[in-house]
Amino acid sequence: MKSKITMQRIADELKLSKNSVSQALSGKDGVSEETRRLILETAERLGYEYTKSKKLQHSETAKTGTIALIASDFAFSMQGFFGEIYLSIEREAREEGYEVIIQSVDAESAEQKILPPFLLNKSVDGVIILSHITTDYINDVIATGIPAVLIDHHHPRIQADSILTNNRYGAYDAVRYLIELGHRRIGFLGNVRFSPSYAERMDGFRMAMDERDLPVMKEWMLTEAVEESAYVTQQVQALSEQPTAWFCVNDGLGFFLNAALRQQGLHIPEDVSVVSFDNGYLSRVSAPPTTTVDVNLKLFAVKAVERLMERLREPDEPYTELLLPTRLLIRESTGPVKGE
Repeated sequence: MKSKITMQRIADELKLSKNSVSQALSGKDGVSEETRRLILETAERLGYEYTKSKKLQHSETAKTGTIALIASDFAFSMQGFFGEIYLSIEREAREEGYEVIIQSVDAESAEQKILPPFLLNKSVDGVIILSHITTDYINDVIATGIPAVLIDHHHPRIQADSILTNNRYGAYDAVRYLIELGHRRIGFLGNVRFSPSYAERMDGFRMAMDERDLPVMKEWMLTEAVEESAYVTQQVQALSEQPTAWFCVNDGLGFFLNAALRQQGLHIPEDVSVVSFDNGYLSRVSAPPTTTVDVNLKLFAVKAVERLMERLREPDEPYTELLLPTRLLIRESTGPVKGE
């Protein structure tokens, strides 16, 4: 049986790096025209099968030159977070010679697994799936055979490339910062069933607490939190004793918690410190502005398009998960424990 020709085989043949071969075959800068020509000629001679970029194909391409971006109605409604990712994806895709079409998936379509026509008739070259829809829906998208990359979501049952936030380490850094401020009684607010990302952020919370042998108090672990003002206020009022600090899995919960604590007559950060996650709009307009974990949204787009292009060229390569780093932004909602 004839073995499949890979980029590594071409690289070995020419004694070049695999990255140089990839750049040449995708039409990217980074290699000389002479080297590019040599790589292309070797690829043709060895029988390497690949999808040429529009830069190489010009008007002769058999591909559509289009990739799709799909997400739930809920994800697209979060303009501050996912809107910036979309704009960056569009820019990165155009640099690769592709246009982007977007498709919002409503709850009924997700439940009934109704795929958009461009996936059913395979009129797009690839698809980027933004955040969580449903596992079954995403698997039906993947089953079309169109190369797919997930952003900000993964699941053990989904076999696809994923670009993810390093949620565990981001949460760990945030809680460790609270501990360094002297906080020992720290609460958790988030719905860990809503998203694997939130469950991972709880893991990071526990990691930081365990590292310092600090107790994780059950009554302060609100792990099924609803992102609504009335719910958060009710939960805060029901506590017999307040922690001195809270970690929230997103900025929305941080915003509502901030307001609920102030309604209780507590001062932030003098009485209670609050940390959230994502560095979205609500973290900036909260009173006071919330210390939060910043996510590099543009890097999401760069790496997602980059990985999709690699998948188009190498459809049989192993699936990968790429974790993007976070950065703690310290604002006015955090301070030392009162009296210390």
